[in-house]
Amino acid sequence: MEYHIRRYRENDKEQLNQLAALAFEQYSHHYSDWPEFSKKVAQMSSLTEHSEILIAAQGSKILGAVAYNGPDQPKAEFFKSEWAVIRMLVVNPACRGLGIGRRLTEKCLAHARLDAVQVIALHTSAIMEVALPMYQGMGFEYYAQAPDIHGVRYAIYTHRLAE
Repeated sequence: MEYHIRRYRENDKEQLNQLAALAFEQYSHHYSDWPEFSKKVAQMSSLTEHSEILIAAQGSKILGAVAYNGPDQPKAEFFKSEWAVIRMLVVNPACRGLGIGRRLTEKCLAHARLDAVQVIALHTSAIMEVALPMYQGMGFEYYAQAPDIHGVRYAIYTHRLAE
């Protein structure tokens, strides 16, 4: 499948937010308050306030997306300010297994190298049965527990880019 990676555009907002909700829907039974959590997920476009969103697109169709939060940008308190952070990697369920998530993550790693950061981090959960092993295979290692989100345990994973 051919697609390209590009930056988020304002006219992506509705499609991106719908994709984010769709991508997380399979986990709905894990969250103690799915309706509340899904409202937050369905506002992925709001991450543009402090992050750059990368879009995997085939023509006008969004297949996947991820937010890259650079060093010294506002981020959750459990991340160090000098770290780059990957947020909300989402892939359309119909397009999973095609390497889209890996390619978007690789773009974030390249962005972090350009930003000359030593560590890039993310937080994820064991319920993410595809994403977590992918991240670990790409060199992310467990760092610490993160706060639970609506009853789901999350952990921080880091990838050291430079010494």
